[in-house]
Amino acid sequence: MPDFAYAPAPETVPVEISPRNGLFIGGQFVAPKSSKYRVTTNPATEQPLAEVAEANAKDVDLAVASARKALKPWAKMKASERAKILFRIARRIQERARELAVLETLDSGKPIKESRDDDVPLVAHHFFHHAGWCDKLAYAFPGATLEPVGVCGQVIPWNFPLLMAAWKIAPALACGNTVVLKPAETTPLTALRLAEIFAECELPPGVVNIITGGPDAGKALVAHGGLDKVAFTGSTEVGKAIAATLAGTGRKLTLELGGKSPHIIFADAAIDQAIEGVVSGIWFNQGEVCCAGSRLFVEERILGTFIERLKSRMQTLRVGDPMDKNTDVGAINSKEQLERIQHYINLGASEGATRFECSTPLPSKGYFCRPCLFTDVQPSHTIAREEIFGPVLSVMSFRTPEEAIQRANNTNYGLSAGVWTEKGAKALEMASRLKAGVVWLNTFNRFDPSAPFGGYRESGFGREGGRQGLRAYLKVDGR
Repeated sequence: MPDFAYAPAPETVPVEISPRNGLFIGGQFVAPKSSKYRVTTNPATEQPLAEVAEANAKDVDLAVASARKALKPWAKMKASERAKILFRIARRIQERARELAVLETLDSGKPIKESRDDDVPLVAHHFFHHAGWCDKLAYAFPGATLEPVGVCGQVIPWNFPLLMAAWKIAPALACGNTVVLKPAETTPLTALRLAEIFAECELPPGVVNIITGGPDAGKALVAHGGLDKVAFTGSTEVGKAIAATLAGTGRKLTLELGGKSPHIIFADAAIDQAIEGVVSGIWFNQGEVCCAGSRLFVEERILGTFIERLKSRMQTLRVGDPMDKNTDVGAINSKEQLERIQHYINLGASEGATRFECSTPLPSKGYFCRPCLFTDVQPSHTIAREEIFGPVLSVMSFRTPEEAIQRANNTNYGLSAGVWTEKGAKALEMASRLKAGVVWLNTFNRFDPSAPFGGYRESGFGREGGRQGLRAYLKVDGR
């Protein structure tokens, strides 16, 4: 541990949370037809935050009908007017940024400094970016006939609740579509707060509808015949089930699924910067990131030195109260996810890998896990093959660039990859041969609305962000 201490610096901005929250349908909050509610919990304290409506098939029917009713007037609205509304939403997100950050941290367990400094600014950025495209789509696809896809069902995960909502809603609206969004059952509060912002900014009723609930609500939405498109971010297992449900229906589908991303460090890399890149790649957001750099490949001749320096850096990580501005690693999102991570950690040790974890003390309450890494990992080990979705790093080595490529591509996934080298030609050669939808060079986990993001193989298909992300929400020449 470092020989210095950090004074607690908790976030003090008060945020009001309604004790009972309804569904957002037709521009207003309504009670669920199911009359059922579930409790959302603060994973850092295990204390309840609020009751949230549990949607059933009848609620889904109402939400889809509301989106269908709003589709034609929204699509026919002058594009510059749609842009004004999206700009207004972006500005309002900035104005309420502190509130949104606190709510995100309370509901998800991620550190407040990540919610405040990374997530919420990027949420606003997505709405600003796509507002600018509203009246410029013809320039993105010159000479083509463009139409909105129609009513879009969107299902998002719990690791970046507000950001994932922005990734999906902003391009859909910019292209003239309407939306029914279902946030994850463990992190619904910022999506509902976003609904408040939509109403404040006079987004026409029904253009965005937000239904909350568990897997049954998600299944009912995905299977609804009134949708024209489904966009899903989540596990590969659920993504496969959705693809099977939509097969043969003619509805469009975008899937952004799991990953087991390689992070490759060459001996000629700037080592200090690479260490920080590894830290960001796997321990940012508690490792609950689909594109986390969970497989670390280090050139053999620097392996020992790199690992010792990485271990030293690990010891400085502060695990604890997510509301503390000094916290680096917050709470795991749920008890079930923590148990899953612990299962993989135990499995890694039983299969012969050597475990090292930082020695930071953990709070007595809440779902916390110390960041750890495994050395002596073989490609056949479970922790080197399966997505853990937690702060667990598997370290392996390579001797040549060819071996690095072969080992990195030895996975069923294909979402992202990272390469660290001072040689530009080597970096470009690696990027061209790595089987990943996104390749970062001398950085990791950097996102921008103008850049497409997505994978292939078991990491899904389709893109979000950039011109390719707009294409997913448009019929181009009738297709």
